[in-house]
Amino acid sequence: MLTLNLGNRLRAGRWLLLAMLLVLHGVLLVGVNSPWAHPLMLAHLGLFLIWQPLWRGDGQLSIRAMVFIAVAALVVMFSLNWWVMAFWLIGLFGLVGGRVLAHRSIWARVFSLTQMVYLLTLLLLWVVPNLFAAEHSIEIGRLFLSYVLPVLLPALLLLPSDDRGADTTQTIDFFYSLLLFMLLALVVLGSLAFMTLAHTDYLDALLRTLFLMGLVLLALGGLWNPLFGFNGLQVVFSRYLLNIGTPFEDWLTRLADVAQHEPDAESYLASAMALLADLHWLSGLSWQTPDKAGQLGQFSPHAVAMHEADLRLTVYAKQALSPTVVLHVRLLSQLVGYFYQAKQREQSLRDITRMQAVYETGSRLTHDLKNMLQSLFSLTVIAQSSDARAQQLLQQQLPSLTQRIEQTLSKLQQPQTEDSDASMLPLPAWWDSLRQRNQHLQIAWHAPHIIPDKKIPAALFDCVLDNLLDNALRKRQFQPDILIGVELGLGQESPVGASLLANSVREQASSNKLFGLERAAELVIRVCDSGQPVPGGSLPNLLRAVVSSQQGLGIGLYQAAKWAEQFGYRLTLAGNQNGKVCFELRG
Repeated sequence: MLTLNLGNRLRAGRWLLLAMLLVLHGVLLVGVNSPWAHPLMLAHLGLFLIWQPLWRGDGQLSIRAMVFIAVAALVVMFSLNWWVMAFWLIGLFGLVGGRVLAHRSIWARVFSLTQMVYLLTLLLLWVVPNLFAAEHSIEIGRLFLSYVLPVLLPALLLLPSDDRGADTTQTIDFFYSLLLFMLLALVVLGSLAFMTLAHTDYLDALLRTLFLMGLVLLALGGLWNPLFGFNGLQVVFSRYLLNIGTPFEDWLTRLADVAQHEPDAESYLASAMALLADLHWLSGLSWQTPDKAGQLGQFSPHAVAMHEADLRLTVYAKQALSPTVVLHVRLLSQLVGYFYQAKQREQSLRDITRMQAVYETGSRLTHDLKNMLQSLFSLTVIAQSSDARAQQLLQQQLPSLTQRIEQTLSKLQQPQTEDSDASMLPLPAWWDSLRQRNQHLQIAWHAPHIIPDKKIPAALFDCVLDNLLDNALRKRQFQPDILIGVELGLGQESPVGASLLANSVREQASSNKLFGLERAAELVIRVCDSGQPVPGGSLPNLLRAVVSSQQGLGIGLYQAAKWAEQFGYRLTLAGNQNGKVCFELRG
């Protein structure tokens, strides 16, 4: 292994470039047949190795690279002629031109374009005329070589130097360099073809070649982005650039399939890294996340590190990557990172949904237990009474309370299922059970004479009605004179609390009706009271979120409303006036 001791400072310096071009200028000035040409050319090659943008100056050359350099130097030294000099200048022209797009500063680009003008002038006005033995053109080239070009070289040092990092990174666009190499080689060979076939002199053949190439480039520019109908070569060329070893669309499809089938983020990342490692120009890769790290393949000196959110990815290539391929690698890493973040968010949403389900189930069970404890407390009060009807009332209420306790225990044993919540009962049986359970309370009940035998989710209706009645009874503790009524019917929305404001309980009992219901197919249950309305500050979030209230109009109603939505029902505040407060369950 051979280490290049001169670093980026010398390689990026303009004095080094000027020395390399001056030595090359001396080789061409003395001629390839001169005894001084070979040592000057060897010195030029040494300066080129220090300046060249293909290997880093602080890196190590492998055995293969050393053999290549030695063979190229021997070929140039022992086969030095005008053909070798022509292709060598064409190669230098491509290397310099391949770095133009890497420069950010306008003066750095002017500096590179000036070098290209110098090399192009040497090639077309001196090397190629000597190659084709064009005597008239050789005399013109000698004037440029002796008087014009020596002035152009020192002028390179006068240009401002404010490039930001392009000279130190030594980036080069391989495709652009190859295109310039082929274009300039076509100019030389086209001129030779015109001189041979048309029997013209060199300058005439050069002008014809340049004119025809200009026409071809103009036609290609029109086909690149056409105005009429045809899609253009830009689409075809873009598809070529997106092919990075395997078809880009196929790779994306495989990546999307992995993201769809893998259950969690870490397993997806492992599969995605395996897909990325299948690219033949990669020797290995390593990645690191907050939870895990891994690696595949073998490491190499040609590494590209990327950071995308929580994912740190390092890609190791078999050889130095061009800027275009680096761009593709960064694009692929961003896609993998985006899918990884999506899987993380999906997993977080699953955890949140699971916790929300546990929370909602626990909240419903808490309110069921609270309502059952209240019912049990009422039965305890009745049992302590000396009334003759107490025993009969206990016999009626205890079976219903036992059934609700069994349902609650089944929910505690299997909280993940909703089948127990969806136990269906006939509407008349549920209505009778509700009235019997609360017959000891001062509540006005109203229902149609004929209640349809409709199946309803009894647990949902019990939860909603128990919460509404409990809130109304709590309000009665602060407002002893309020009236409470429950109405069952099938109908559309009707005037709320039409006869709720009665002067006495006797008037309310005689009417035994809170409001009228028009017959229709929609089931409606209203619970109304004649107390004070819900405070205005609680209205925006009532039934939509937890609301803090001294009267209990908070989490119970929120859970009841959420549960009702799951079964296709709507729990709303149908009226909120002083003396006309009604909640409605409709569905």
